[in-house]
Amino acid sequence: MANREHLDLLKHSIENWHGWRKQHPEILPDLSEANLSTANLSAADLSRANLTGTNLVTAHLWRADLTLTNLSRANLTGADLTLTNLSRANLTGANLMAANLGRADLTGADLSHANLMAANLTGANLMAANLTGADLSRATLVSTNCTKAILTDCRIYGISAWDVELQGATQNSLIIAGHEQPLISVDNLKIAQFIYLLLNNQEIRDVIDIVAKKFVLILGRFTLERKKVLDALRDELRQHNYLPILFDFEKPSSRNLTETVSILAHLSRFIIADLTDPRSIPNELRAIIPILRVPVQPLLNILEEPYGMFEDFKDYPWVLPPYRYIDLPTLLATLEEQIIDPAEQKAHELMKL
Repeated sequence: MANREHLDLLKHSIENWHGWRKQHPEILPDLSEANLSTANLSAADLSRANLTGTNLVTAHLWRADLTLTNLSRANLTGADLTLTNLSRANLTGANLMAANLGRADLTGADLSHANLMAANLTGANLMAANLTGADLSRATLVSTNCTKAILTDCRIYGISAWDVELQGATQNSLIIAGHEQPLISVDNLKIAQFIYLLLNNQEIRDVIDIVAKKFVLILGRFTLERKKVLDALRDELRQHNYLPILFDFEKPSSRNLTETVSILAHLSRFIIADLTDPRSIPNELRAIIPILRVPVQPLLNILEEPYGMFEDFKDYPWVLPPYRYIDLPTLLATLEEQIIDPAEQKAHELMKL
């Protein structure tokens, strides 16, 4: 139970409380199990105090100092903890449902098994905080710092997470299902949100299904002459109900460009690679072909020969023989027969493997 003298001092006035704390820095205040519901404790110095099991429902703790404070099992439902210093505080099993923790400092805080349902953690600092087993359902994490935080066994159903810093964070068994739903868990916060959308949003599933069936990545050199061919291919593919992606790799490939083309390749039904007068194409194909089972249909003007190292790709069954064309009108006239049909046939074969 709370120390009556400590409780009376706090309830009398914040000024008297601060004066007493300065006079007796050796005393650790005991406010355990006290009823401070709706109290205005803004900017109060409650550092190192014992607030175990305290009722702080809808309390105003704006800018309060709760450093190293023991708030285990405390009821902070709907409390205003904006800009509050909760660094290294003990919040194990605390009820923070719908609490406002915007820009609060929770560095190193212990929030294991805390209830943070619908809590606002926008701009909060949770660096190295322990959230093992915490319930973050419907919580808002926008620009929240979770660097090196422990997020094991957290429930994150309906969470809103944008620009969350997760470098070095431990993310294991994050539960994306609601309390009454079959348990589904993954090991990455951002992927968890995506999987939840896939499972529960038919429109998202429809979009991804369209992407998987309709995207065609076109790779080639963007000189004036070659771009005419690539643009014509793109326009013709649209006539066949595909969604062509034309990506310009004329500039020297960087790591980011290679990663981008790899991502686009993963989303594509098949890839058309114009090998005529190549520059960056060899680099892009080396990044795609060995790791991705997506049909690749090479194109080559009949007056040229494939670059030397292209022979290395013949061992990959998803790389089709180069289609040698005479000119652009012939290429477009034979597009369905010589490019689309073989690529679609290979895509169906790969799906059966």
